Amino acid sequence: MDPQKDTDRPIVEAVLAGDSRRYAELVNRHKDRAMTLALRILRQREDAQEAVQDAFVRAYRSLESFRGESSFSTWFYRILYNLCLTASSRRRTTADADAGEDVELAAEDPSALELLETRELHDALHEEMRNLPSKYAAALTLFYVQDLPYERITEVMGLPMGTVKTLLFRGRALLRSRLAARFQESEVLR
Repeated sequence: MDPQKDTDRPIVEAVLAGDSRRYAELVNRHKDRAMTLALRILRQREDAQEAVQDAFVRAYRSLESFRGESSFSTWFYRILYNLCLTASSRRRTTADADAGEDVELAAEDPSALELLETRELHDALHEEMRNLPSKYAAALTLFYVQDLPYERITEVMGLPMGTVKTLLFRGRALLRSRLAARFQESEVLR
């Protein structure tokens, strides 16, 4: 059972009962992860922000149609994912966006060189994630960043389990090969 499903349900019920101000709680709970997903697909901050806002508005307007068969977050991410795919197909662009994510360093007292290497790897990873085809970036984001299980990813993306596993496998392989090439190239240049 999804713990988020249980904690979102009373809020959804309160909103449906007329306490529309409680919807802000759902927005606050899901906005950061929603933005991360939208950025991975759309690659431009302004477009991602617009998609997230539009998804929250659409979810609010359609809340009565939410049947509760899945968690609110799965239902909402499905709305957002579809909006992002529609926006992405309307404009095919390769422009990058700065996701504004800071690196979390695990080491307690790393040397300056270790910090530089960690930051370089972090930056490379995020840049290569932004450059992946959106279907791979979305699947990897849902799995690694959103920490969703395969079953929920299939619901959000509207794809069969085998396809989701294939996207994750190919996305990881593509990301791994791009990072290996990037760091091999930087070693040659040194």
